[in-house]
Amino acid sequence: MNNQDILRNKPSKKKILYPVNSELANYLVRQGREVPLPVSHRDLLNFTWSIPIHDDLGNSTHWEKAIYDNRDWDYLREGLVKIYAILKTEGDMSFADQLDVARIDYCAFGNSLPFRIRIINKFNANFDHYYIKITDASRVYGLELEHFLSPNRITFYTDGGTLVEEHIPGLAGDVFLEQYLNREETNKTRLAKEFVKFNERCFVRLLGDMRAYNFVVAATPDIESYQYRIRAIDFDQQSYEGRKHLYMPQFFKENNAFVKTVLDQLNAESIEQYKAEERSAMAYRVAVTRFRLMELLNIMSRDTIAPAEKQELLKEQLNDHFTTKAFNRCNNMGQILKLHLKYMLRDNLKLIQEKTRSLAKRTPNPIH
Repeated sequence: MNNQDILRNKPSKKKILYPVNSELANYLVRQGREVPLPVSHRDLLNFTWSIPIHDDLGNSTHWEKAIYDNRDWDYLREGLVKIYAILKTEGDMSFADQLDVARIDYCAFGNSLPFRIRIINKFNANFDHYYIKITDASRVYGLELEHFLSPNRITFYTDGGTLVEEHIPGLAGDVFLEQYLNREETNKTRLAKEFVKFNERCFVRLLGDMRAYNFVVAATPDIESYQYRIRAIDFDQQSYEGRKHLYMPQFFKENNAFVKTVLDQLNAESIEQYKAEERSAMAYRVAVTRFRLMELLNIMSRDTIAPAEKQELLKEQLNDHFTTKAFNRCNNMGQILKLHLKYMLRDNLKLIQEKTRSLAKRTPNPIH
């Protein structure tokens, strides 16, 4: 492998931001994702200074508390409470008097220059978060595909260049590894099962850069133990990278402890079983959302969301993976994703089709 190949196989350090084109913008309007917002991302950039935020051990979190002039702060507080109402109650302001903005945090480390808004209930001091970012087409596609193809529903809205995302609860993957993995109550077998499924979900829908700090682990108490759900929290690497392995969380060194847990707890047959289970579940989600999903994929197939050299590399590697030349016909990442979904899920979708037809034949026609 020459130096050029080595460089193009590395994950991007700073992802290119792609604008939302007119087709995608119209789609967002039709689906109720585009709404007028009282505060824009640009408004939040007008802070006077910032204070670094550290964790309990004194380590940098890459977040800073943004400080604003009093006049700007009053304007922002009112608008940010309204945005929270849009996220949570379709804009119903009946409860706005109970809410306030406790803090605005800024992260210069992220590609989308995100702001984290902390909303607090003045009566009981309970708080919640949401995020305001720069709108990026890759992230919009990623959020919509998460809504369609994962077990999770996602609430987000756009207003031109501003993107608002709900907070996804859970413990950051790297923090989970450090603080919870080796606790007595952690069920490593169930955690291993979920990591296998998460790995499969990311590869099927081509979501890249899922290092431990880009996903969270949520634990739910269950009969005699815990169940785990791993959820992506960063979607800007949707169908962006060229190297196939960058769409598989198992290949990131930051996830080595998860991979070791899988190898320690599961045999090869169990791993294949859980991968098959996840593909089957994804196929059902495709069947349920097929019209809206196809509309989105068709728009994506006419869009540019990755450099040409990354597209060519991914086509080459997926051709090798599936022993085909079919990906050579793809002209962009949207077309690559459509074909990849077909190759990954077609057997499952075929079974669903056959089952549906069989049930339709057995169900009596109510007209007769």
